[in-house]
Amino acid sequence: MPSVFSLSLLSMTWRSGAWCLLALMAWALLAGCTSTPAPRGEVQPEPMASGDLAQSDVNRMATLGMRDNLASLFLLMDKLYRRNPQEWRKGGFSSREAAMDAVRQALEARRSWPDLALADKRDIAALAVALDPAFAGDRVAAFTYGLGDMLITAHGGKTRFYLLDGLDAQALYNAARNIEIAAWMLAQRRDRAGRPLLLADEITAQARNLSFEREFGKMIARVDLLASVTTEKYRRAVVSYVQNFVGGTLLQFLPVQAVTAP
Repeated sequence: MPSVFSLSLLSMTWRSGAWCLLALMAWALLAGCTSTPAPRGEVQPEPMASGDLAQSDVNRMATLGMRDNLASLFLLMDKLYRRNPQEWRKGGFSSREAAMDAVRQALEARRSWPDLALADKRDIAALAVALDPAFAGDRVAAFTYGLGDMLITAHGGKTRFYLLDGLDAQALYNAARNIEIAAWMLAQRRDRAGRPLLLADEITAQARNLSFEREFGKMIARVDLLASVTTEKYRRAVVSYVQNFVGGTLLQFLPVQAVTAP
């Protein structure tokens, strides 16, 4: 029969081995994390162009924000078409890609969407038609066009910005609120039969898909941040002027060596 001392020694040996095993496992896990990072992508900078020299920091931020918001918009359009494939057929397109190209070209050319039901309506007016239960056309195309045109209009009708371009902070703030309203209406509006106008986010017992909400959230955050930076730009200009004025008169080095007469 083993003694109490031998049992205690055996228990200590087991605990020591267990701790060593856990330490080795933790080390292996950390080593694996550092040597093989998860493939989550990386930031892709744009190549330098001659026009970049005519952009301030705020201009550049606005340009990149518009680029990313339009990318989010067309990602949402693609996702909506995948969930509602009947919509692009209403517009007479051969595929959802053809419908997306047509909307992209209309936004780039700043021309109205050629659906007779829209009757040359632009930005929020086009959005209102797209989310009207009585609208029988391609609702995805009309929704994307209206939202995109509203965004570009709020940015002064431009997608790239230079030193002579100005931005209206209140228009940008209103655009962010319009995106919130459009996302809410997309989730809540129903037709006469009680069905969603467009299938988007899905929350069921079997699945939880909130990818639409996340993409809308990104767009809202970008526009809100640009609105705040636009107002800050003028405030910082005043502060910098005062700091330079005060610094020029008060913050001067004083002589430390006596000047002797010749």
